Amino acid sequence: MSTLAHTMMTAARSTDSGLAGPGELDRYPFAEAPGAERVGASVWDSAEPELGRVGRRTAGSRGRGLHGQLVQQLGQMIVAGDLGADRPLVPEEIGQRFEVSRTVVRESLRVLEAKGLVSARPNVGTRVRPVSDWNLLDPDIIEWRAFGPQRDDQRRELNELRWTIEPLAARLAAGHGRADIQQRLGDMVEIMAHAMGQGDALTYSRADAEFHSLLIQVAGNRMLEHLSGIVSSALQVSGGPVTGCDRPNDASLGHHGRIADALAAGDGTAAETAMRQLLTVHPEVERVVPAPREH
Repeated sequence: MSTLAHTMMTAARSTDSGLAGPGELDRYPFAEAPGAERVGASVWDSAEPELGRVGRRTAGSRGRGLHGQLVQQLGQMIVAGDLGADRPLVPEEIGQRFEVSRTVVRESLRVLEAKGLVSARPNVGTRVRPVSDWNLLDPDIIEWRAFGPQRDDQRRELNELRWTIEPLAARLAAGHGRADIQQRLGDMVEIMAHAMGQGDALTYSRADAEFHSLLIQVAGNRMLEHLSGIVSSALQVSGGPVTGCDRPNDASLGHHGRIADALAAGDGTAAETAMRQLLTVHPEVERVVPAPREH
């Protein structure tokens, strides 16, 4: 195992804040329509008690400070349907409810606007946008949906998308042999094997996510590469034995090894077949993803 791979998998990854540039929220400072109904206390009081103050929940904040935590909490509430388009989101009331400054609220709403969850308009205020406007490929929205009321649909959709993306990526990657990528793929398989033997699920999952991300990146298709984050998100939020990646075992490890071997040999058909086998749905799962037709 290379030192690079070992260091990469043992160090925690950092995620940036995703702050958007100036947008609608800068041009329209949270204006409200005359006589518009403000967000009533009942809306915020209905939230879970632990959402009452930013800083109390840090599990989902990804180390992004107060505004990142507020983004997380408001995003979860919007996706869960606790905040709807029927009433404007008033910054002052949000600040009071979560005990944060107006600046933190402004930054948080700007991030949510960039994700398509809210919009600000003059004489209308800041409101939640319909689901059709959301950036459903955004990693945060994927996570919020996967752990909210839409969890079943989100996980099914993610796995259907993986069935579309990854077998093709495996076939294409076989035609783009790069010694450094082949080495890293092999390193990931070794790390997964070692982690499985040690019962280290966290390291296994990180190596697994890195393996799939590398494979898509080496496929030589910029548009597929752009979707690599979706696969990583799918692996992180699968939440159950949906595909071979979700249950570390000898069979799953063997499929990963066969994919790496096929790529090294430049055998696109074998790589695609091994990927399909890896993504085979376990029969005991109610929501299954049908295998795509063979070419």
